[in-house]
Amino acid sequence: MTQLNFRHAQPADLPAIVALLANDILGQQREDASSPPHQSYVDAFEAILADPNQLQVVATVNDEVIGTLQLTFIPGLARLGAWRGQIEAVRIAEAHRGSGAGRQMFEWAIAQCRARCCNLVQLTTDKDRPDAHRFYERLGFVGSHVGYKLIL
Repeated sequence: MTQLNFRHAQPADLPAIVALLANDILGQQREDASSPPHQSYVDAFEAILADPNQLQVVATVNDEVIGTLQLTFIPGLARLGAWRGQIEAVRIAEAHRGSGAGRQMFEWAIAQCRARCCNLVQLTTDKDRPDAHRFYERLGFVGSHVGYKLIL
């Protein structure tokens, strides 16, 4: 297993991040990997960078971006004022899938949540991703809730 390096994403990483988001069956339907990145991606990335409770992370091997995820720290009153870590938009480059890179990314992200004193880590996943569901369950996540979305 190749050891990954993790860092906060930089503006120069945005095209690689968008390409990762677009490189799966669902992403092909909703992402735009054209170059340069669409202004909406630039605006969203700038908002993430400006928010101390948001981390856009890249995983690299030999300085090549091979994975990404967004980690959000959410304060809340429930559970005695618990903070939650929300992991979203997880992608691994196709050539690195099945290599243990996803596990390394999650271990890193969970460690960040612990360091920020989060009481739990949560994520959402599309119902049409059964392989992802099995992966999350192997990591110890439990499908304990039902999520709903309203597309605006």
